[in-house]
Amino acid sequence: MKNIVLLCAQGMSTGMLMNKMREAAKKDSYECTIAAYPVAQAKAVAANADCLLIGPQVRYEKDSVAEQCPGVPVDVIDMVAYGRLDGEKVLKAARKLMGD
Repeated sequence: MKNIVLLCAQGMSTGMLMNKMREAAKKDSYECTIAAYPVAQAKAVAANADCLLIGPQVRYEKDSVAEQCPGVPVDVIDMVAYGRLDGEKVLKAARKLMGD
């Protein structure tokens, strides 16, 4: 089972998106865990992550997160998908990032 981690400023703004992604995963019968954390906890949560998706409001943290979490794919969530809470599109991007 894949573990998808969402990172944002405080770990709260991605909460609604996380729920939409969980709904999309359930609809597709895709077994995964999806959790949201503050970007400051990236290194601590990366140990169990298969990918890290960063909220567009903290996109400037991407290089820092990638450096702190070697071996874990990192990308920024598409701003339009984030704004529309498009869980299906973000889940699809996570799966692609993981080569799944």
